[in-house]
Amino acid sequence: MGILGVIGMIIVGFIVGLLARLFYPGAIHLGFWMTVLLGIGGSLVGGVLSSLLWRSPDGKFRPAGWIMSIIGSIILIWAYLNIGR
Repeated sequence: MGILGVIGMIIVGFIVGLLARLFYPGAIHLGFWMTVLLGIGGSLVGGVLSSLLWRSPDGKFRPAGWIMSIIGSIILIWAYLNIGR
C-alpha cells in the first residue's frame, strides 16, 4: 500500500467515523484522529460481521462496505461508552 492508499484510508475512515457519530444518538466528542480510527475500526468490525453473515466465496477476509462500516463504527461507539468506562 502506497502513500495514496494511506491517504485514501484516512479520508474514508474520517467520513465513516463522522457518519457514525451523526447516526449515534447523543453527542460524541472525538478529535480528528480518533474519528479516523473509529471509521477504520468500524470497517474492520463491519467486515467481520459481514463475513459471519455472508460467507465470501474464496474464504478471505474483506473490509466492509460503507453501510457495514458505519454499523461497525456505531457498535464501537456503543462499546466505548458502555463497556469501556
